[in-house]
Amino acid sequence: MGYEITDYITPEEYMEMRKLVEWSEFPLEQAAEGIKYTSHLVVFRKDGKVIALARVLTDYGYVVYIADVIVHPDFQGQGLGRALMNKVMDYIKSQLRPGYKKMVSLMAAQGKEDFYKKFGFVARPNEMYGCGMCQWIKT
Repeated sequence: MGYEITDYITPEEYMEMRKLVEWSEFPLEQAAEGIKYTSHLVVFRKDGKVIALARVLTDYGYVVYIADVIVHPDFQGQGLGRALMNKVMDYIKSQLRPGYKKMVSLMAAQGKEDFYKKFGFVARPNEMYGCGMCQWIKT
C-alpha cells in the first residue's frame, strides 16, 4: 500500500481522525495547542488525506508519553498501526544516549492492550505497578 509519511497535521484533520474512531472531541484551538507542543508526530497520508497518525510527548529527560495512535477505520487491519508504532519506538530509541533509559507510557484503548504488548509494553496493574489512571477536567 502506498502512502506518504509526513510530520504535520492540521487541527481539523486531527479532530476528524479522533471523531472517526469515536474519541472525545474538543475545540480546534485546543487541538492546535496540543499539536504545537507535540514532541514527535508521524502522519501517514494517502492521496494527501490523513489515514493514520501517532503523537509523542516528552520532557526530553526520561519521561515519554505516546499520546495518540489513530488509524482511519477504512485502513485498519493493514499494518498501519504497527508501522506507526515502529516509527515512534525508533524515534524514542534514537533519543537515548549511552547509559540513558526512558520510561515510555501510554493509555491503550479498550481491547488494544495485546497490540501494545508486541512492542514491549506491560499491562497495569501488575506486581510492580498500580493501575494507570486518568481524568478529564472540564469547564
